[in-house]
Amino acid sequence: MYLIVGLGNPEEKYAKTFHNMGFLAAGDAAETLHTKFKKKECEASVAEAFIAGEKVIVARPLTYMNNSGRAVKQLMKKYKITPSELVVIYDDYDIPKGHVRIRPSGSAGTHNGMRSVIAEIGANEFARIRIGIRDEAVNIPIMNYVLSEIKKEDYELFTLASKRAAEAAIALAAGERFDLVMTKYNG
Repeated sequence: MYLIVGLGNPEEKYAKTFHNMGFLAAGDAAETLHTKFKKKECEASVAEAFIAGEKVIVARPLTYMNNSGRAVKQLMKKYKITPSELVVIYDDYDIPKGHVRIRPSGSAGTHNGMRSVIAEIGANEFARIRIGIRDEAVNIPIMNYVLSEIKKEDYELFTLASKRAAEAAIALAAGERFDLVMTKYNG
């Protein structure tokens, strides 16, 4: 069983912000798996699907970004998920806009949502898929930038990055080798 979590903020006013790239990718994963977010449990909106007979949970924490780890911890406990069966998708200011980076482990960097996940589950050895959001032409504080709306001229770029991130998460949940998934989707 795998748990795919897209980080973001649940209110509609955040829907088109950079900080909701994880939510967008989780939605793309659910759509690709032909499922919908039908229930709320463990402080998250949850969709269930199957890949090759194995259950996959796709979740969007409803705890707001900075407390994302609370929902992830509860879901992992409920579904008996180990860190090796967890994939977290989120925005990353340290990566150029539209780029996708997949890693098997690492630190939270400047991301408060990931800090929360790592602190709550007590591990950092889990798959993470980061969607780059940095725009060199924009010079505002990170906190303001991540909560700003994606520019219309960049929307297609971020839509494609979200779909690539979702495909990578599904590939990992399907049991594809991590190194092959990294080679295929990083960049």
